[in-house]
Amino acid sequence: MEFNLADLFESVVDTVPDRDALVCGERRLTFAELDARANRLAHHLAGTGIGPGDHVGIQLYNGPEYVETMLACLKLRAVPININYRYVAAELSYLYEDADLVGLVYDVEFDGRVAGAASALPASARLIAVGGPGLPGAESYEDVLAAASPDRGFPARSADDLYVLYTGGTTGAPKGVIWRHEDLFFAGLGGGDPMGEPVKTPTELAERVAASYPLVMFPVAPLMHGAAQLATFIGFFGGRKVVLVRRFDPAEVLRAIAREKANVANIVGDAMARPLAEALAGPLAGTDLSSLIAISSAGAILSQSVRDTLGALLPNTVLLDNFGASESGFNGTGVAGSSPESGLRFTVNARTSVLDEQLRPVEPGSDVVGHVAQRGHVPLGYYKDPKKTAEVFVEVDGERWVLLGDLARVEADGTVHVLGRGAVCINSGGEKIFPEEVEAVLKAHPAVFDAVVAGVPDATYGERVAAVVQLRPELDRPESPELDAHCRERLSGYKVPRSYVVAEEIRRSPSGKPDYRWARQTAADAAAPAH
Repeated sequence: MEFNLADLFESVVDTVPDRDALVCGERRLTFAELDARANRLAHHLAGTGIGPGDHVGIQLYNGPEYVETMLACLKLRAVPININYRYVAAELSYLYEDADLVGLVYDVEFDGRVAGAASALPASARLIAVGGPGLPGAESYEDVLAAASPDRGFPARSADDLYVLYTGGTTGAPKGVIWRHEDLFFAGLGGGDPMGEPVKTPTELAERVAASYPLVMFPVAPLMHGAAQLATFIGFFGGRKVVLVRRFDPAEVLRAIAREKANVANIVGDAMARPLAEALAGPLAGTDLSSLIAISSAGAILSQSVRDTLGALLPNTVLLDNFGASESGFNGTGVAGSSPESGLRFTVNARTSVLDEQLRPVEPGSDVVGHVAQRGHVPLGYYKDPKKTAEVFVEVDGERWVLLGDLARVEADGTVHVLGRGAVCINSGGEKIFPEEVEAVLKAHPAVFDAVVAGVPDATYGERVAAVVQLRPELDRPESPELDAHCRERLSGYKVPRSYVVAEEIRRSPSGKPDYRWARQTAADAAAPAH
């Protein structure tokens, strides 16, 4: 049995060809129409010599072209590579070269950045521009589709075909996580049913789709973020309509939910939830969101203050925090009351565990801090990084595990209490401080719109806690002592920031994840004395 993502998608197309598959603004495609457009692009790419194992970059905002390019690559057994559209030329040069791109599909808005990094591409690399003529030598996306066949006729595929997800690089250089199709299908896509029983055979997926009620899925985050890609494929493999917005805009998101009767919206933490709540409480109050069953956050956790606000506005909508990573797919769901302020607690699946320093499972209730890890369906490693692969992917008693970088305890009932990412943990005089908890407390202050916390060098303690905050322009600006008093009421003294830097805007990835490297540098540059 071969679980290949392109084969599975085509089986859904053949089962429900006339169902709506993808909607973005006024553009609407059925499963059959989406399949035909992806086939056209795949045939064009094959005609240029791109084939199995070749890497094709996707530097696009959300839209049908992003999905079509992913599908076209998978149909060819080529590998789609997600590219952060905020990257400037130097960052793009690193990624183009690291990923060994042989082709690039990009939005014409990025002409200047692509031109600035083009020397990192091989001379034979194929450029396809979306939305206009593009750079000299680039082909027009719609022109190449018009000239190619809408039929299939591709060589046989394999469960061992590859899928690569590049991490955001907010704590270090971006890394490409290499997945086999079959492993990603079960670890990241729930085997065709994340809320139920995974399918046992590829043919069972189409059978389930034929009998399914087609819910409407809305991945709000950029498709360059792994969670949005996985949410999109989860929608397709359920025979569901997937709704997209080109770029995140809270008003556009709320209108799309109302217009398309979306049932599930996938977001990334407060960076999306807070603007949505404020729009719903303000200019878009009264928008009909009665179709919305659940809002699911992945990649960043909802703070309690934002959860309370959104919950009051949408009392009939379930708010979910999902736990996972590019290296693991889906691991678990937050329990009632879980938040950065009170503690992040998750029920996890059978593949997920917490391992101690000897790589043995942590005993529930022992208070031992270990590493969250996953076994079973795990990636092959990091692209062109054997050192990091050896550090993160380990073997225990003949079984392969991936260490996710999160530190956690296991409570007596088996609930996993996630403390935070080890890579951004602050060590101040031997005390471990996890930024997420401090950030959530700061964001609960009425004058703070957003915040990121990082460790900066300290001669006495090694590191000290520094906060970068974005304030609400409509409220009086609080002084540092006021923020300090607010934190001291809610945090142990060693966790309270020793300095506060006000920024016009908090820098985050397009998916909403905080850029800790930027926050650390911003706080250090301010050189505020400890107090």
